[in-house]
Amino acid sequence: MTLSELATLIGAEVRGDGATSVSSLATLANAGPEQVGFLANDKYKNLLKNTQAAAVILRPEHDDPSLIRNALITSNPYLAYARAAQAFDTTPIPAARIDARAAVAETVILGDNVSIGPGAVIADGAQIGEGAIIGANCYVGEGATIGAGTRLWPSVQVYHQVVIGARCNIHSGAVIGADGFGWASDNGKWVKIPQLGRVVIGDDVDIGANTTIDRGALDDTVISSNCIIDNLCLIAHNVHIGEGTAIAGQTGIAGSAKIGRYCLIGGATGINGHITIGDGVQIHGMTMVTKDLPAKGVYASGLPVVDQSTWAKSGARVRQLPELFLRVRALERKLDKPND
Repeated sequence: MTLSELATLIGAEVRGDGATSVSSLATLANAGPEQVGFLANDKYKNLLKNTQAAAVILRPEHDDPSLIRNALITSNPYLAYARAAQAFDTTPIPAARIDARAAVAETVILGDNVSIGPGAVIADGAQIGEGAIIGANCYVGEGATIGAGTRLWPSVQVYHQVVIGARCNIHSGAVIGADGFGWASDNGKWVKIPQLGRVVIGDDVDIGANTTIDRGALDDTVISSNCIIDNLCLIAHNVHIGEGTAIAGQTGIAGSAKIGRYCLIGGATGINGHITIGDGVQIHGMTMVTKDLPAKGVYASGLPVVDQSTWAKSGARVRQLPELFLRVRALERKLDKPND
């Protein structure tokens, strides 16, 4: 497409030759004469002087005609880059038709233009919305609902009665609606508690590869609309995640936790069960959340990396803390005594 056409798609202003033809996106360091680069981080602005890109997406303050031939100017280059990536996306769809090797029960309700890949199984009473795409070897359980335009990549498992909204994108290996970790003890013998709730997922939700979302024990596990859940996350039974929240990989959320709207949760975070996190909370990666965080803010508990020698010394000091505590308390008591 031309730069002018791309600018219209991404909401940017062209500086230079709008008729220039471009074919794809690339980094500033590796872009060729028919590719578009982008600058969203000041750390990389020194690359502008040597880039071979046909044009660069950038903020007005970074535009320099002496360094770059053409520019696509916008106040939010990263957002513009995301929209440009959508325009140039070459990712194949998970399935293109209802394959003869798919097993679709007679009671399934299929919308118009549904695609189902080879080896997929759609169980009794399931509903598949208009334009939905079910990849190869997926399973959609009894009474489950898949919304219009939703994509299941190959080998996604959707258990019975799960509800998934419109335009969701669920990557391979995800398991939606497996049993939560519910057990009772009978004198040391574990007795399983059947999980009677569902998983209910809103619209425009993206779920990463090998992420698991457990069904509710009694009430439903709820993922609200416009959430992003990365790869290898665990969402336990009866968790409720508010609209627009983003969760990075390897995060684990224990049962009945409630996460607010528009939260940002860093990777490898652990969140205890039965706690509440308020709207707009940001949590750094590797944080252990053990209590309610009702107030909007930024929270962290992980230790930053240091060299091994410093870490060893710090560990030694930590082991000395109980003795140091007793010595300080003894000194305080001595100071508190009246003079003889």
